[in-house]
Amino acid sequence: KLKEALVDWINRTLKPEHIVVQSVEEDLYDGLVLHHLLSRFASIHLSLEEIALTSSAQIRKLEVILEELNKRLGLQDGSPIKWNVKLIHNKDLLATIHLLVAMVKAFQPELILPPNVKVEVVAVEVGKNGIKSEVQTEILTEDSSAASDSSVSAEGVDPIEQLLKLEPNKVNTVKKALLHFVNQNLATLGLQVADMDKQLADGVILLLLIGQLEGFFIPLFSFHLTPVSDSEMNVTLALELLDDTGLQLSNVDPQDIVSQDTTATLKVLYALFKKHKRQTREDPV
Repeated sequence: KLKEALVDWINRTLKPEHIVVQSVEEDLYDGLVLHHLLSRFASIHLSLEEIALTSSAQIRKLEVILEELNKRLGLQDGSPIKWNVKLIHNKDLLATIHLLVAMVKAFQPELILPPNVKVEVVAVEVGKNGIKSEVQTEILTEDSSAASDSSVSAEGVDPIEQLLKLEPNKVNTVKKALLHFVNQNLATLGLQVADMDKQLADGVILLLLIGQLEGFFIPLFSFHLTPVSDSEMNVTLALELLDDTGLQLSNVDPQDIVSQDTTATLKVLYALFKKHKRQTREDPV
């Protein structure tokens, strides 16, 4: 299930680039997929060849990618790292999973992976006195009950829902921060939002915001610029685009946005903020 979840995450994230992964261990060893994931989440461009055909070229490519990835993951010299160039290139399943899980936690912490995944690893050593074996337990994902101590929230805990239980002044502070985030990214289009719930209800502003943040243009003929009925609202399209870019918002119903539900609107904007927070100073929640 963990392997399936990681493959699904990669494919949803890289769908706009028409990259399809079928196997965790077989499709990541040459650096192509990791390169695209790094570019998508960290918005950096590495001067590397797109497809490395020879083993030596693949290793050189992985060296550059993993060096940059380790920096982005906050891993400094001396930190325990359960993957390296040799392991990834040799299609080591555990090393590849460790790397992908670390990337999910760093770049998309709202994604919930199967908790408490452990495997038994048999370490075999051949010596003069024969074969010595030792069974070790490798922890791939933590117990969900311990998730509150990490960047991954336990299933069912939503930061926006928790926020709305606080004092009104704290809620208003977060709303102002998210509103600033929205207007900051719409400024180049000459747009400004004053009432989030009302102005995002038809999906037009939301689609334009997604395009600005994700770096693509949505053809105007593909949605209703001036919707007059619920059937013409663009919110469903906006949420589908978010899903295609790797942002899962399964707990948000398009109709809630259309109905100007504050909780649903904040959930969508906060998810966008979390993904693109490198452009801002701090997390308002």
